[in-house]
Amino acid sequence: MNKNLFFIGLLLMWISLPTAAQEQSVPVDGIVALVEEGVILRSELDDAISAIEQQVRAQNESLPPRRVLEEQVLDRLVLQRLQLQRAEETGIRVSDMDVDNAMRQLAQQNDLTMSQLRSMLEADNIDFEEFRREMHNEIVTSRLQQRVVDSMDDITETEIDILLASESFGSEEFLLSQIVVGVPDSAGPKELEEAQERIEEIYRQLDEGMSFSAAAISYSQSADALDGGDIGWRAASALPGGFADLITRLEPGGITEPLRTGGGYVILKVRDKRERGEMMVQEYKARHILISPSELIGPEDARKKIEELHQRIEEGEDFAELARQYSSDQSTANIGGLMDWFPAGGYGPEIGAVINTLSPGELSTPFNSARGWHLIELVDVRQSDRSEEILRAEAREMLAEQKSQEELDRFIQELRSESFVEIRL
Repeated sequence: MNKNLFFIGLLLMWISLPTAAQEQSVPVDGIVALVEEGVILRSELDDAISAIEQQVRAQNESLPPRRVLEEQVLDRLVLQRLQLQRAEETGIRVSDMDVDNAMRQLAQQNDLTMSQLRSMLEADNIDFEEFRREMHNEIVTSRLQQRVVDSMDDITETEIDILLASESFGSEEFLLSQIVVGVPDSAGPKELEEAQERIEEIYRQLDEGMSFSAAAISYSQSADALDGGDIGWRAASALPGGFADLITRLEPGGITEPLRTGGGYVILKVRDKRERGEMMVQEYKARHILISPSELIGPEDARKKIEELHQRIEEGEDFAELARQYSSDQSTANIGGLMDWFPAGGYGPEIGAVINTLSPGELSTPFNSARGWHLIELVDVRQSDRSEEILRAEAREMLAEQKSQEELDRFIQELRSESFVEIRL
């Protein structure tokens, strides 16, 4: 499934969530939860459940009982609201320009123009401005989660060496789904017992025939729950602890018994497996200009500067010369902004997402990241045999993804446990 189209689907699913301004104009129709200073209304919950029911039916999956679905969906609404509140408290801001750039990138990644994206939304009776608000919230949440991930310790070369030396690295890969029941670090014996009982009940329902996807949508507390728990292809060595031994014994369709992790409990399903053969990797050569906000240049001035440079390049000025004069990227500015051959994710997800939309010789539109405002000019693309350097980068990425997910799960559980939430179902 196209991940960008799925992202559009997720936004459509949550499009019923009102902004603070909307909450003031919606007649009181019953409060189902108090979340710090805000509320979640019965109408919000019903709309979200309807969207999830539609998604599950489209996948030909069975639905859990209405009461179970209500509890799970409400919990997700609460977590979404808490993350938006925490982001606001910690000073995370997203401008109209940030949203405009994200909308353009989303359209480009799905081979749509902005007018076509608008037409697609209108055909589904989705208000374009409301879609923008949901995009805004999605960016805010993403930046909050990125801040959490950035606070982690760096992956060490020793960790990479251990992973590369493991027998399972470079052998089989497994297409996995998961169901997660989280446990906060501060959990006492009673909370641990309740979490264990809950994961065992989910396992029992799976054993009695409930589909894994429906169970993940209904019960899982991980961020991938709405995608049926899909976590994609993983090498056994990239899995926590002793999971690899359990996974390698399973055939496609098999599931593990509940497993204890540092953040709670998990059930894994093997949907498919394959041998990791020698693969060709697509690499890119590009030039880069970064304008970072500083004491001398504010965020708005940085945006204006990158737009001016974009215009000058479009009018024929040399990208490399402008990079030498203006780029804040100290690693590339002196060489004309040149980023020599690198895989798509080699310079981070934002650059990777943009460069995948470009053809050789094409200039990107200005886009924003936590570092500032960027311009990318794609120079060339090639297919390359995997080298030791790329294997190490892949190992680093696998370790970082594993640790990032564990850290995010822990953060969300702690956020939930330390916040005032009153459920009124």
